[in-house]
Amino acid sequence: MTAPLSCVHPARPSRSRRLAALLLGGLLGVLLLVWQPAPARAAAGEAPVDPATLARAVDQMEQLDRLRISLASTLEGSSEEPTLDTMRQVCRPVGQRAVAIGRENGWTVRQVASRYRNPDHAPAGAQETGVIDLFSRHPEVTGLWEPATADQGAGVNYYRRIDVQASCLACHGSRESRPAFVKERYADDRAFDFKPGDLRGMYAVFIPELQEALQQAG
Repeated sequence: MTAPLSCVHPARPSRSRRLAALLLGGLLGVLLLVWQPAPARAAAGEAPVDPATLARAVDQMEQLDRLRISLASTLEGSSEEPTLDTMRQVCRPVGQRAVAIGRENGWTVRQVASRYRNPDHAPAGAQETGVIDLFSRHPEVTGLWEPATADQGAGVNYYRRIDVQASCLACHGSRESRPAFVKERYADDRAFDFKPGDLRGMYAVFIPELQEALQQAG
């Protein structure tokens, strides 16, 4: 697993030829990409992706997370129990925007969580499970890069953490306090007993190598 980054200390080299690691500079918008030497990437058969595309992926996920936080904030101070309509107004737009970002850029964008409510958000393979574990153990890590898996083809994956906001507890608080529609619709629900600041999950962005993306678009 890629070693975590902090604002002060540089990342340690990855033992498993990780493609890159990323630390976002918060509101300042500072982006730090830490790459392995080109020979190492070539030896691993990893195809480079345009740096501008990498930066765009980071920016798009920051915008997506701001949308999530903004929509969730509409629940603050409400004494009414959230309903299915609430979910459609607060949660669904985030998923729809994620799909749209993928379509607009030729990427695949997903929301992933080990403590999921929708089974479609379960981790897809060992890499995603490992990244979620890293995020849970290292809350200072905002995002990181990993090489594409064998079944994805040439490209890279960008993962950006999702943290629980206080307003999220209206639907993701204690098991007993979950809204009625959640208990009725999600028999295998795992997305409860969170506290503000907990890891909720992550955005997973697969960026195919440019030539492959052009072929798919054509």
